[in-house]
Amino acid sequence: MPKYEDIKVKTDDQLAGDLSSLKREQLNLRFQAATQQLEKPSRVKEVRRTIAQIKTEQTVRAQKAAAAEA
Repeated sequence: MPKYEDIKVKTDDQLAGDLSSLKREQLNLRFQAATQQLEKPSRVKEVRRTIAQIKTEQTVRAQKAAAAEA
């Protein structure tokens, strides 16, 4: 699980790529959980939290950009 500091130093494109791959992984984990094939249940929580951290960082960056324009 990446630390929030690692997320903060990534570029916007890297964050967008990570977000899409994590959402894909989250979908796969949901299917595995539904079919009782989930090997690491804790990974569901990790992925969910990492997605939230990335979205939070994207929101912070957008707010900073909007404040810089105003």
